[in-house]
Amino acid sequence: MTRSTGLKASIFAGLLAAFGTSTYAADLTVGANIGNVPWEFEDASGKVTGFEVDLVNEIAKRLGKTVEFVNTPFNGLFPAVQSGRINMAISSITITEKRLESVTFAQPYYDSDQSLTVTAASGITGLKDMGDKVVGVDTGSTGDMWADAHKAEYKLGEIRRFEGLQPAMLDLVAGRVDGYISDIPALLYYVKDKPELKVVERIPTGEKYSIMFNKNDPLATEVNAVISTLKQEGFIAKLHETWFGAKAEDTTSTVAVLDMPKGK
Repeated sequence: MTRSTGLKASIFAGLLAAFGTSTYAADLTVGANIGNVPWEFEDASGKVTGFEVDLVNEIAKRLGKTVEFVNTPFNGLFPAVQSGRINMAISSITITEKRLESVTFAQPYYDSDQSLTVTAASGITGLKDMGDKVVGVDTGSTGDMWADAHKAEYKLGEIRRFEGLQPAMLDLVAGRVDGYISDIPALLYYVKDKPELKVVERIPTGEKYSIMFNKNDPLATEVNAVISTLKQEGFIAKLHETWFGAKAEDTTSTVAVLDMPKGK
């Protein structure tokens, strides 16, 4: 390649970098831990789908914006949203006082708890049987925090951390972990057609899920207003029926319009 040709190629590459990517970039980049059934996962055709995917797509539609979902490990969602690499994050993210110190959440849209899932053949009936057992959790999740905080109380053995439900389930079925602690709606959805697996105990934690943004991002207020409208129209309640096969209770955050959460 001659110097002239190389210079032209460099200029062309620079133009592509400056204009090409931004021309086709989506208005909203949304981080999601793809594989987090039924919230965000790939269907048989490879399309990203799920409760929160449907919700975000509708929010974007109401805002007149396009969306791109970026597969991100759960623990990576927090630095990604804080650095601006993504505009917002989903993945059944629980609102906590600690998280509100560094990020902003829109109002919640789902009330949940944690749960313990085991193999049916294990004979484990609850947390009381998990003494010295290997426990799987999702890295950085509320299940991770719960297991760490209650390790001594239940005499838990090793806490093994995973990047999502699928790899955790593979290790559970293979016997490399004895139980998996994670969000109860995801687990109930996952095991409903798998008799070899059982959700044996609900762990009350009073969690509420929402969309996460960088601290004080004005986008959060815009999205929060759309969520209020979608609740009033019954859209999110309909999503609940579609994905969980049951009507959402009127007192839950799926139906009730709530204020944006504020930290102390």
